[in-house]
Amino acid sequence: MLAFILRRLLQAVIVMVTVAFVAFMLFQFVGDPVAILLGQDATPEQIANMRAALGLDKPFFVQFWHFLVNAAQGEFGLSLRQGAKVSRLIAERFPATLELSLVAAFLALAVGVPMGVYAALRRGSFMSQLFMTLSLLGVSLPTFLIGILLILVFSVTLGWFPSFGRGDVVQLGWWSTGLLTAKGWHHIVLPAITLAIFQLTLIMRLVRSEMLEVLRTDYIKFARARGLSDRAIHFGHALKNTLVPVMTITGLQLGGLIAFAIITETVFQWPGMGLLFIQAVTFADIPVMAAYLCLIALIFVVINLVVDLLYFVVDPRLRVGGKGGH
Repeated sequence: MLAFILRRLLQAVIVMVTVAFVAFMLFQFVGDPVAILLGQDATPEQIANMRAALGLDKPFFVQFWHFLVNAAQGEFGLSLRQGAKVSRLIAERFPATLELSLVAAFLALAVGVPMGVYAALRRGSFMSQLFMTLSLLGVSLPTFLIGILLILVFSVTLGWFPSFGRGDVVQLGWWSTGLLTAKGWHHIVLPAITLAIFQLTLIMRLVRSEMLEVLRTDYIKFARARGLSDRAIHFGHALKNTLVPVMTITGLQLGGLIAFAIITETVFQWPGMGLLFIQAVTFADIPVMAAYLCLIALIFVVINLVVDLLYFVVDPRLRVGGKGGH
C-alpha cells in the first residue's frame, strides 16, 4: 500500500512539474508582460527596471525555478488586466465554479445511475429505448446549444428561471455560497442542468453497459441457482460490482466538470473561474491563464490520486496483485 501511494505521488509530482513548465512557457511566447504593463510609451530605462523587478533579466532556468516556488505557494503575480493578485481573483471565483460543478455532479449521479440500471434491467421496454435515445441527444448536442435552448424555454418563454448570474450569496469567511439562499438555488438550476447533461448520459450508458456485463457473469448465475430474489441479485450483487468502474469515471468526470465549465459559465455569465479564464484569454492576461492551467491540473491530479486509492481499497484484486508483484 505504501509503495502504491509513493508511486502515485511521484507520478503526480511529475505531472504537476510538466504542467507548470507549460504554464511558464506562456510567459515566454504569449506577448511581453512588460510591454503590456508599461505600454508603448515606456522608456528603455523603465523597461529595464520593470524586467529586473519581475525577474525577467535572469537566466531561463532560474526564472522557471522561481515560478515553481511561487506556484507551489499559490502565487502567480498580478493580473495584467485587473492589476490585482491572481491568487485573490482565483479565490474569489473558485467557490462559484466548485459549487456549480458539485451540484451538476450530484445531479448526474442521482439521475444517471437509476436510468442506467433501469435501461439494463428492462432492455426491451419503451422507457429503456427512450432513455437510450435521449442519451444520444445528450452526447451529441454541444453544451452551449443546450444552455441556449434551456434559456429560451425556461427563461424567455416560461420565465421560470433567471438566465444569468449567481443570485444572492452568503459569505462564510473567505468562502461564498449561493446554496444557502433561495435565489442562489433559483439561479443555479439551469447552469447545473446544462453542465450535468453530458455527464449524466455518459454515466447512464456506462452503468447500463457494466450492469449487463455483470449480469452475465457466473456468480450471478450461481446466485440465481441459490434462489436469491431478483432484488437481492440486482441491487445487492450486480449493482455493487457495477459501481466500481463507475466510481473511477465519476471521479475523473468531476475534474472534467470543473475544467470544462468554461462554456456553461460563459453562456450563463456565471461568475466562476471559467468566465475569468475566457476574459483572460481575450485580453492575453498570462498570469491568470497560467494560474488556471496549474489549478485545473492540480484538481485532476488530486482527484485521480483519491480515485486510485479508493479503487485500491474497494477492489481486492489490486491488493492481491500488488503483493504478488512485489
